Amino acid sequence: MKALLPLLLAVTAPAAAQTPPDSAQSDLVQTSLDKALRLTVPVMVNGQGPYQFVIDTGADRTVISSELADRLALPEDGKATLHAMGGKGTVRIVRIDSVQVSTNIARDVRAASLPARNVGADGLLGIDSLKGQRIVMDFVAKTMRVEPSSTPEQAIPVDGEVIVVTARTRLGQLVMVDADANGQKIWVVVDTGAQNSVANSKLRSLLVKRNSAIEIKPIDMIDVLGRRTPADYTMVDALRIGGMRLGNAAVAFADVHPFKLFDLHKKPSMLLGVESLRAFQRVSVDFTTRKVKFLLPEESGIAPPVLAAQDLTPAS
Repeated sequence: MKALLPLLLAVTAPAAAQTPPDSAQSDLVQTSLDKALRLTVPVMVNGQGPYQFVIDTGADRTVISSELADRLALPEDGKATLHAMGGKGTVRIVRIDSVQVSTNIARDVRAASLPARNVGADGLLGIDSLKGQRIVMDFVAKTMRVEPSSTPEQAIPVDGEVIVVTARTRLGQLVMVDADANGQKIWVVVDTGAQNSVANSKLRSLLVKRNSAIEIKPIDMIDVLGRRTPADYTMVDALRIGGMRLGNAAVAFADVHPFKLFDLHKKPSMLLGVESLRAFQRVSVDFTTRKVKFLLPEESGIAPPVLAAQDLTPAS
């Protein structure tokens, strides 16, 4: 019998221009955990709430549960194509006047409306609501900071070491290329909306070829459209990002739709989920500077390199 793994990454077709957050303040938000062990934050929708949303760096459009959209009487604003783990589908769009996390406000947001049973929370906060912002996830303190990219970043703890990876961009997503799994170079997309990491078959063939005795378990993954995708779940001995190596990283192997969408299906690639991010004390994602910073666990003894970057042009 297959295990069931909820992976709720949602990547939509390019959204209409949104009004960026209008606050210049830095805000510390106490987080909660949803059933998939993702961090959720309290969000005000049109001044009402708070409601629990997952901050999803893998989604370019904010999602709200259809139950909450109906309760708030949000006006419909047509339909759009939404790209999820299991493929694409047409979804209802609703218009939200304001989406607020503490004092940071995104205005005039066109959000996809999906059943709560598939979203796994009241909504997903996509990068359309996070433009110009920096997200800082502190897995030790269980807090999340939402702050403008223009503000100075919080101080590094005494004796703390940080890996700084300047990501490339692809369809608005941040893609890191200074990474490898079991010594094989890989492409990595940070996806805070997914519980576990997902890798494509190109990476799997290379890893299994190097270790034929690797233990693999069949699972099913469910996306925000309610579609199930079969996958093989295993542990990767050595996952490296920048100068940091992670041992025994849990990975699900499947050729999910985002790899093709980002033109990464022919390259060994991975969507880095929350379970892998928890190996660090703190992770920050800055959408303006394209920098992803990892605060290493104590006593890591690894020097923090700073890496260069360039943009990627999406495939036509």
